[in-house]
Order: sequence, then C-alpha cells, then structure tokens
Amino acid sequence: MIRVVLVDDQELMRVGFRMVLGAQPDIDVVGEAANGADAVTLADELRPDVVLMDVRMPVLDGVQATQRIVKARHARVLVMTTFDLDEYVYSALRGGASGFLLKDTPPDDLVTAIRAVASGDAVVSPGVTRRLLDRFVDAGGAPRDDSALAALTEREREVMALIARGMSNTEIAGTLFLSEATVKTHVGRILAKLELRDRVQIVVLAYETGLARPGV
Repeated sequence: MIRVVLVDDQELMRVGFRMVLGAQPDIDVVGEAANGADAVTLADELRPDVVLMDVRMPVLDGVQATQRIVKARHARVLVMTTFDLDEYVYSALRGGASGFLLKDTPPDDLVTAIRAVASGDAVVSPGVTRRLLDRFVDAGGAPRDDSALAALTEREREVMALIARGMSNTEIAGTLFLSEATVKTHVGRILAKLELRDRVQIVVLAYETGLARPGV
C-alpha cells in the first residue's frame, strides 16, 4: 500500500482528495493536516510514502514544510498549487519536492502522480515547470557558478539540457541517436555525480547554472 498524508488548509480540498485516493486499492490516506507545522509532525510520526502538500497555508507554509520533511527523509513530497505560476512553487521544487500538480488536475492524473512519486520518480510538467523557472530568471534570480557541472561529461551535459527542456528519455534517445537504456544510464550518472534526487532537481539546477535558459 502507498501511504499518503494530505496537507491543505481547506477541508473541502482534503475531502475531495481523500475520496479520489481512498477509492484506489493500493493507496491508503493515513493522515491529514491543515498547515505545514502539523504536516511535519505527521510525517515524522507516520512516515508516509508521499505527502500531498499545499503551498499557501497558515502557521508554516508548504515550502518550509517540504524542506523539513525532505531533509529529515520522512517522505517524498508532491506539491499542490492553485496557480501554475505560483511564486512559491519554484522554492518548493528547489527544496526537494518531487514535483507539483495543479489543484484542478484530473483524478486519474493525480493517482498516477502519487504512484510515480511513491516509486521514486518525479512528476515533471515540462511546460509549467519551465514557465516557473523562466519567471525566476526574469525576476533576476542569480545564476549559480556552472562549476557545479564540472563532473559531467559533454554527453551528460547534453542529456541534462534536454531534460531541462522537458524531454522524456525516449525523446532524448531520438534526439541524440542513443538507445533509451543508454539515456537512462546517463540520467543515473547525472543524479549520482550531482547528488540530486530526481529529474525535477536536474531541471532546477540546469536553469540555475545557465545550462538551460528561457526560450532555449
């Protein structure tokens, strides 16, 4: 069973998510919280597989709660937001969230995302993620020194840049004339060398170091 904690300051939203997830034979909603502070406590006590986390909440917002939960390795976090350009979502992704969903995500997509995150994958919505990061850059976000990428081979840098453009492993394989298995190997090496958790953090770092840029 995939154990999930729901975090949202709106009870109606939690009820809706519980109905959708509770109807799945492999998902068990084990707890709910109405603010980030309670979410951190529940994650510590219950050790769920996934925390479905709202962003804007009282007491402690979803960004800070995500950072604390991820740092303590209590669960993987899937962030929810009402707006696809929510300025807090970038911080949540950078803080270790395994992706984000819009609150009007279709039920089937929500279930798929929960299963993906529980299995260790990241939920990346390429178009929305890029718009968020583009907004960060446009707002004057300072790029990091690209020496962080020094450990990568030229091919790995190419793969990383294509991930940041929202390409799947299959699409990257076609673009670089590689097998999908080879692309998966490169992705694994990128994660290991840069000590990143998943594809979301690859995208974030690619933008921060200037490997990926708005409109490129």
